[in-house]
Amino acid sequence: MILGVLGSFLPVLPGPPISWVGLLLLTLTSAVPDNWWFLGITAAVAVVVVGLDYWIPAMGTKRFGGSRAGMIGTTVGLLVAIIFPVLGIAGIIIWPFLGAVVGELINKSNSQTALKAAFGSFVGFLTGTFLKFLVSIIYFGLFLSKAWDYRSGLFPWFD
Repeated sequence: MILGVLGSFLPVLPGPPISWVGLLLLTLTSAVPDNWWFLGITAAVAVVVVGLDYWIPAMGTKRFGGSRAGMIGTTVGLLVAIIFPVLGIAGIIIWPFLGAVVGELINKSNSQTALKAAFGSFVGFLTGTFLKFLVSIIYFGLFLSKAWDYRSGLFPWFD
């Protein structure tokens, strides 16, 4: 579950699906009764959020006047942030923005349009990250609520 929450910020790890695997593993134990409706709905939400994570930045870039080159620049910036974590956690925000600016400048001659499109890509990236984080935190809360044994006040596997 913690890996899923971290995956909300790290583009290499798909946060909500990893959090969903935590829910699946908990449900498969003998401590928690099976609830296939719960697993199906949470799996569907995880798949939709993964799809939205790719769609939202693209729409943000497009909405702010960006092009495919700006979206590719954003992706390259994300890869640079992962491979070379020079600026730490701030690099995950800075490098995609710079990648979008460079991508737009390669594609267009107007620097104001490039900055506007890069800002749209940045807003889309932040929105997607927030959505992944929100779903992963909700899944973590569901995990804790399902794992908590209300009778003893302890987790069932510690009894």
